[in-house]
Amino acid sequence: MDNRIDAVYGRQSVDRKDSISIESQLEFCRHELRGGSFAEYTDKGFSGKNTDRPKFQELIHDIQAGRIKRVVVYKLDRISRSILDFAGMMEIFQKHNVEFVSSTEKFDTSTPIGRAMLNICIVFAQLERETIQKRVADACYSRSLKGYRLGGPVPYGFRTEPIVMDGVSTKRFVADEDCVDYVKLLFGLYARPEVSLRDVVRRFAELGVKVTKGEFQRVTLTRMLRSPNYVQADLDIYEFYKNQGAVIVNDASEFTGRNACYLYQGRGRDKRASDDLTGQTLVLAPHEGIIPSDVWLQCRRKLMNNQVYQPARKAVSTWLAGKIKCGRCGFALKAVSGYFRCTKRLADQSCEGAGTLKLAGLETFLYREMTGKLKEFHTLAGRDPSAVNPKVTACKTELAQLEAEIGKLLDTLTGASDILLSYANARIAELDSRRGALLKQLAALTAAAVPPERMLRISDLLDDWDNATLADKRAVTDSLIVRIAVTGDNVDIQWKI
Repeated sequence: MDNRIDAVYGRQSVDRKDSISIESQLEFCRHELRGGSFAEYTDKGFSGKNTDRPKFQELIHDIQAGRIKRVVVYKLDRISRSILDFAGMMEIFQKHNVEFVSSTEKFDTSTPIGRAMLNICIVFAQLERETIQKRVADACYSRSLKGYRLGGPVPYGFRTEPIVMDGVSTKRFVADEDCVDYVKLLFGLYARPEVSLRDVVRRFAELGVKVTKGEFQRVTLTRMLRSPNYVQADLDIYEFYKNQGAVIVNDASEFTGRNACYLYQGRGRDKRASDDLTGQTLVLAPHEGIIPSDVWLQCRRKLMNNQVYQPARKAVSTWLAGKIKCGRCGFALKAVSGYFRCTKRLADQSCEGAGTLKLAGLETFLYREMTGKLKEFHTLAGRDPSAVNPKVTACKTELAQLEAEIGKLLDTLTGASDILLSYANARIAELDSRRGALLKQLAALTAAAVPPERMLRISDLLDDWDNATLADKRAVTDSLIVRIAVTGDNVDIQWKI
């Protein structure tokens, strides 16, 4: 005689008007059993995406103990939405000779047709779940393009306040008066060439500054320094992210230096690739930035350079560390025994190297180049840098628009007719000529904005270069130069002025 009993299982993930209650599910199951006795197992507040549910695990335990002969549910997806999980459950059911019945879908596993229908239904149950996930992801993506906050932890230095955007209630960040000064201190310290992340951690520990989960650590500081949540986004920020391959939602003219930005991971991206901005989405946020763009960019580029050099170490052998790159592969050049060596060639021999570059000779050459460059703009040093130059803004805006138009024209060349190719090439040449003129104009305007006291300090250090400290030399180099690409027969300097 079979002393085993029937079991009824019910699950409800969220108590909503459009969801069937556990009580209603059990009523359907009782009807299927025609009033017979049964054991009841119910889980409320649990998703069907996995089997980690207390009452369901209790049911499985009772099946394995030989107490259950049949399991009845209201619908298949009440017990599982995963083909893999359900396949594992069916193996347990078959091993212990337990039947499975869905009261509304009218099948049971005691017949071949029932087993076939079960497999079909589980496929559609998983399809429904994946469709819901896709719909939620699409909704989040759409909201992100409009600058809505999508949730998650509030970054250090901010609190939130409610706001209505385009008729939709959301939240925005507001600077937290208790923390904002420490955010400014963080960026201000790390912007100095001689300061490492370890130095900043030590400084914050001395001040007793805490975050939610304890003291500041390097990983926390790095995350903050990378985040555009803090920056006063202007055209320099627009150009930085565009050059890094990010997808920028807003037009260049909207980057006025007031609002900060949100940065969202692109679909299918590896979240560990924190410095690879290709395909990530940048959108202007509704809150105001805290950190000026020039300081933020200095910190961001320094972090990017530190992916090649060992993080948190100070230069000890050359004031060109962090600035000088191999002109063939773009990796950093490292000072080794009085010569500069390509770090990529040293690592795996995959670059032919930059050639024979003597450290002392290259330093002497670049010192002369900086001295000459400074003399070119010496007459501009006395101008007032505090006033915003509308010509700079107009120049950068036009330059960004030119870049966008050139990009669109290049996209049209694939498969174009001869007439269209001729027009597009002529137009691109015209735009490229204008771009060159704008770059020269922008260089002159930018030089005019260098603070007089800073120019004077740079000039003094260059005049007494032999007695300047390594830190001062690095500060001068960082003030004048963005990047130096070198090969055995060419030195390409990207100037800041």
